[in-house]
Amino acid sequence: MSGLPALLAESFARNGRVNAALLAALSPADLSLEDGPEGNSIDELLAHMAGFRRGWLENISPPHAEGLSKVNDDADAAALGNAFSAGDAAALKAVQDALAEGRAFADPWKEGAYASNPAHFLQHTIVHDSHHRGQIASLLRRSGWPKERLEQLEEATWPIWRE
Repeated sequence: MSGLPALLAESFARNGRVNAALLAALSPADLSLEDGPEGNSIDELLAHMAGFRRGWLENISPPHAEGLSKVNDDADAAALGNAFSAGDAAALKAVQDALAEGRAFADPWKEGAYASNPAHFLQHTIVHDSHHRGQIASLLRRSGWPKERLEQLEEATWPIWRE
């Protein structure tokens, strides 16, 4: 296995910046917007996204999950931002350590997760976050966010990918 490709490391960092920009655009009232009685609220989706890092690391690289706190579904933007930052740092360190040691991650579920390269965990995280950011954007539209505010959110996030 070779080291972490610079482009993937940069993409992972940009993904973190997009998450931070999304959090900055949301008000406390926005966090409680729900997708109906059986759906999720925005804060639940964000807590799930941030918790994804901790949950996977507990299984594929437990030492790197140490110190990561569980994110509550009703967390505020500051707590969510801290969870994203700490989770991203732990995920990146786990991948860098595995690559430096020339080893794959543990596979407790025996599903071949990241068997070819530990860096796929970072790709998985980017895709996972993107999926849920799309759900959040849709929920914001359906909840009545004005077009101007939606455009401001796009102007805060899309340029990050175009640098």
